[in-house]
Amino acid sequence: MSETSTAQRIGVLTSGGDAPGMNAALRAVVLAAEHYGMDVIAFRHGYEGLLNNEHIPLHAADVAHVLQYSGTIIKSARCPRFKEDDSAKLAADNLNNLNISALIVIGGDGSFRGAHHLSNYWSGQIIGVPGTIDNDLFGTDATIGYSTAVAIAMDALDKIRDTADAMDRVFIVEVMGRHAGFIGLKSAMASGAERMILPELQKDKPLTVAALVKHIKRVEAVRGPGSYVMVLSEHQWPGGAVALSEQLEAEYDMPCRPCLLGHIQRGGPPTASDRVLASELGVHAVELILKGETGVMTGLKAGQLVAVPLIDTWTKKNPLDENLLRIQHEIFNPVKKPSRS
Repeated sequence: MSETSTAQRIGVLTSGGDAPGMNAALRAVVLAAEHYGMDVIAFRHGYEGLLNNEHIPLHAADVAHVLQYSGTIIKSARCPRFKEDDSAKLAADNLNNLNISALIVIGGDGSFRGAHHLSNYWSGQIIGVPGTIDNDLFGTDATIGYSTAVAIAMDALDKIRDTADAMDRVFIVEVMGRHAGFIGLKSAMASGAERMILPELQKDKPLTVAALVKHIKRVEAVRGPGSYVMVLSEHQWPGGAVALSEQLEAEYDMPCRPCLLGHIQRGGPPTASDRVLASELGVHAVELILKGETGVMTGLKAGQLVAVPLIDTWTKKNPLDENLLRIQHEIFNPVKKPSRS
């Protein structure tokens, strides 16, 4: 279909931090739209592209072989000015001038806040697709990119364990997730880490260096000399993993090495889980448009596709799995004495 087609025209953009699987979601949107006789207009660089009218048509040939790549072929960006009323009005005018009747936004909570803001000035349909490695959006069991981020962190932790064991050292591995500890919890459990410092666990009683040292020594007393790997969610310690490792060495003469995974967690081929999830949610977004839905996010809950009010995705809390926390803290903690029945 061409840009001059009289078919229903929908827009799509990827916004905020990129997540592995965004391309798979784009592919699903385009293929589903063509299946149902719709045209797709993509805005490059997220909301910035929407404001700057930086748009291109997308066809099946454009997305034929993209689902195995990370990043996003239409680029992404953060757009602080989109919070302004005039920006939302300009975006609405640009959408109307292009005869776009629905917009699909692939991103996280900041992107969905922008979509909700736009809905105050634009009468078209708006559907969100959860693309964020943090897995912190309410209403869906998983977000696009989360599975890949955990797999990358786990792989790094496995490799770090090898060298940590060889030198009987403490390693602190810093992962993403400053507001939500999903990556930290899942990667720590999957790799057998001895400790994890997550935002959810810091609220009531933040850890101290003395408490960490006490735990490290208790682990050594139980298991004997060996490695100790700690998973630290970003922004949960002043100065991060580097500062904490320096404190442990300077104050307690404890050999310690930091490792910051950073944006490595956003790269690499998406896992099969992320590719399939992105495909399901991208198609679901198009089908929700056909049903007349608006102001909702596509999600997958207990194996069922759902439509979640956009405002719920950031105003309601997506909690960590209590059973995983219990297993990691109580069952797998080497300093706990075994209970006798």
